[in-house]
Amino acid sequence: MSEETQLSLDQIVLNAFAKLILIEENIAEQKPSPDKWSAKEIVGHLVDSACNNHGRFMRAQFQDEMVFDGYNQEGWVTSQNYQESNWQDLLILWRQLNLHIAHLTKHIPVGELVKVRTRHNFHQIAWKTVPQHEETTLAYFIDDYVGHLQHHLKQVFDLAQISA
Repeated sequence: MSEETQLSLDQIVLNAFAKLILIEENIAEQKPSPDKWSAKEIVGHLVDSACNNHGRFMRAQFQDEMVFDGYNQEGWVTSQNYQESNWQDLLILWRQLNLHIAHLTKHIPVGELVKVRTRHNFHQIAWKTVPQHEETTLAYFIDDYVGHLQHHLKQVFDLAQISA
């Protein structure tokens, strides 16, 4: 994992939270089109991502491969009905989950972060996929998680017309 990611995930989360919390509920629930997620649904998706990836980051430290279950992202967002969630409660949940992940990643031994893994399914579950035949590391997967988070935060800021 890059030093920048390890040192900045908590700062990314805190900086984003300070802006997100200012978004009004009625703005957060506006969908740009019927088939696109609202800010609430995007943050809900980030909650789901945090829950799934926390477990993956933990398990990766204790196994030689990084093959993890995927999940139906659309289905999770729909079935949890994030659109009807209280915006501030959703933001607090997102913040706390990610602050915990930041804490976790700072305490993963360097040897585990850089350990090369030949068996993985990042061609299926990573945001920026890795071909199945290429080696990868837990550090890469954590960086990928942070990139995914920042990508979706930018979407939320764009929807609310806030500068990132």
